[in-house]
Amino acid sequence: MLIRLYNENPNPRDIRKIVDVLRDGGIIIYPTDTVYGLGCDITNAKAVEKVARFKGINIEKSNFSFICSDLSHLSDYTKPISNTVFKLMKKNLPGPFTFILDANNNVPRYFKGKKKTVGIRVPDNNIIREIVLELGNPILSTSIRDEDEIIEYTTDPELIYEKYQDFADIVIDGGYGELVPSTVIDCTGDAIEILREGKGILEF
Repeated sequence: MLIRLYNENPNPRDIRKIVDVLRDGGIIIYPTDTVYGLGCDITNAKAVEKVARFKGINIEKSNFSFICSDLSHLSDYTKPISNTVFKLMKKNLPGPFTFILDANNNVPRYFKGKKKTVGIRVPDNNIIREIVLELGNPILSTSIRDEDEIIEYTTDPELIYEKYQDFADIVIDGGYGELVPSTVIDCTGDAIEILREGKGILEF
């Protein structure tokens, strides 16, 4: 199913329809403030496994992120963070950043394996934030971007739908996507470290 939504004012009825699919273990492809993402409800193990199999990756070793609607539920999934890190996140989010933080025991165990961290995203995109808000918990996020892909397949929603309709239950057309991924910041050590330069320029 291809659903057209507008970032300024996403249709609440469509948001509820998408959330029903997520709660039922469905997979969605959705716009962010960077590249289009592929995701599911983080609490649904079968859906998470399906995404991992599709991407050909091991859940425990992969770098999935959690998309949150805001920072209010941060402590649900992460260990306490310093004031410095919290202020940095507050200043830069919503925005094109992924913050790597220490995970707590609420993170479903199939994500963690030997990893004790989780990537947190709060994109500057109303569509995906409204979906997460309605769902009531984060969604798993991985990029559909592939280094070998024809560019249009990862930026044009109609072409994304054409390619992924047999796998994803819903593709959300939120307009053209971008090619540059989020900037990844590791906040788990003594010093804050930028692991990947992406679209976001960090403001300290």
